Amino acid sequence: MAAHLSYGRVNLNILREAARKELREFLDKCAGSKAIVWDEYLTGPFGLIAQYSLLKEHEVEKMFTLKPGRLPAADVKNIIFFVRPKLELMDIIADNVASEDKLRTPRDFHVLFVPRRSLLCEQRLKEKGVLGSLINVDEYILDLIPYDGDLLSMESESAFRECYLENDQTSLYHTAKGLMTLQALYGTIPQIFGKGECARHVANMMLRMKREFAGCQTQILPVFDTLLLLDRNVDLLTPLATQLTYEGLIDEIYSINNGYVKLPPEKFAQKKQGEGEKDLPTEPKKLQLNSAEELYAEIRDKNFNAVGAALSKKAKIISAAFEERHNAKTVGEIKQFVSQLPHMQAARTSLANHTSVAELIKDITTSDAFFDNLTVEQEFMTGVDTDKANTYIEDCIARKDPLIKILRLVCMQSVCNNGLKQKVLDFYKREILQTYGFQHILTLNNLEKAGLLKLQTATRNNYPTIRKTLKLWMEDANEQVASHQFYVLQKAEYVPVCRPTSTGQQGENRITLVFFLGGVTYAEIAALRFLSQMEDGGTEYVIATTKLINGTSFIKSLMERLEVPP
Repeated sequence: MAAHLSYGRVNLNILREAARKELREFLDKCAGSKAIVWDEYLTGPFGLIAQYSLLKEHEVEKMFTLKPGRLPAADVKNIIFFVRPKLELMDIIADNVASEDKLRTPRDFHVLFVPRRSLLCEQRLKEKGVLGSLINVDEYILDLIPYDGDLLSMESESAFRECYLENDQTSLYHTAKGLMTLQALYGTIPQIFGKGECARHVANMMLRMKREFAGCQTQILPVFDTLLLLDRNVDLLTPLATQLTYEGLIDEIYSINNGYVKLPPEKFAQKKQGEGEKDLPTEPKKLQLNSAEELYAEIRDKNFNAVGAALSKKAKIISAAFEERHNAKTVGEIKQFVSQLPHMQAARTSLANHTSVAELIKDITTSDAFFDNLTVEQEFMTGVDTDKANTYIEDCIARKDPLIKILRLVCMQSVCNNGLKQKVLDFYKREILQTYGFQHILTLNNLEKAGLLKLQTATRNNYPTIRKTLKLWMEDANEQVASHQFYVLQKAEYVPVCRPTSTGQQGENRITLVFFLGGVTYAEIAALRFLSQMEDGGTEYVIATTKLINGTSFIKSLMERLEVPP
């Protein structure tokens, strides 16, 4: 049982346990010893559902990563491939099965598609001549994965691209199916609201599925009062902006994957006196990040400038708790102190880790490069010189800074200016292609298709009106006190558009599921958590998404990777 999934009013452990039960049932279908061959992308999401101990209980003896060629030696009866339905992965499976040593004891092969089986993929396996060698071809429906007590993600890395570039609604179908599974466990959601074309498609698919399964559904008292479906393209600006919460910055700089982050080890080394640099660790420090850790739950949604004070306060509390040992005189008092010791030591380790993480982040955020980038983003958001080529972007291109950084800034300028003038757009395109290579013309085309980069057609820019009407900007916000949700982006002054207005009467105590189609950032999650904690809000928000994203991963998902010919 993952305790952090049940701390809120919605117990997400129910969803996790349902997924674990299905996994156990499939493994038990394959009688005898087993080896699992993983599609590498799936290992992270599966780690949130089941640890190795569960697999071991069901006779899983070995685990390998899916690679071309012969499978590693394993004295097992069953080989199970856990894969996404992608044609290129079918070629690798065919290669693995075909290269099986005919001299050794024959093994049974099984393929488990996640989240859905695919006729196209089965056809590819048939063409390769290996479909007949497979004992089981099945699907494991893993749609919504619980990440935290108020957070669910499908981890579909290409959902936005599929919807807006390829006109492929597969991820929307998976979303609708995932929401139907959720309703089977938590009751039918009585109210559905949406904004955007994809939201409409998902709502229609859900209604159709509901009609198809009419009479089969068990009557459960609804846990969620409202479902709010939001298209990512309703607000393209927020994912492009630099997040300034503690969790957001960890993701921006080091990238959080499936609840874990890998960090440079230097700050975590406990150097003893007299020891030299040679003893420093070289392996990245891997930290799990979720609300199971008390300190992290407390500081993750704070503006980074407020984190130092929170860590200092925590250090004083822990220090005072350890000093209590001097006051323990009687056997009962000593026994009580000893019983609290494991929790206190865990708190001290947690404090040391997050102090080190904060130092790593501070090294970046106090640099001139970070400040300059942030200043330009802030100028775009306040409408300063958005209609002409930006000199900072020109300088970055001239220095050949990372292309994603350039594209993020150019797209932000375009979004804030309701498109770029022909002359400015042509200038940026020419500079990017001449500096980074003409293969990126396809990426620029994708950004235009997605609406991130466009030609200004209307004479009037409507962004300033939206900014004023929705109160997206606040001058001189207090970063130390989170008295509003403006503290999550841009020097504590920009609030994500996702912030809903009041959805219920004061004191109603409602639960709203907010589903972002195309990805959500940690800054937006922080804003919604802030609303949940408001005493007069009356609504608790649970967040679901197709993918947890930041500006870098968002742009990267739209880039074309052309192989340079040998």
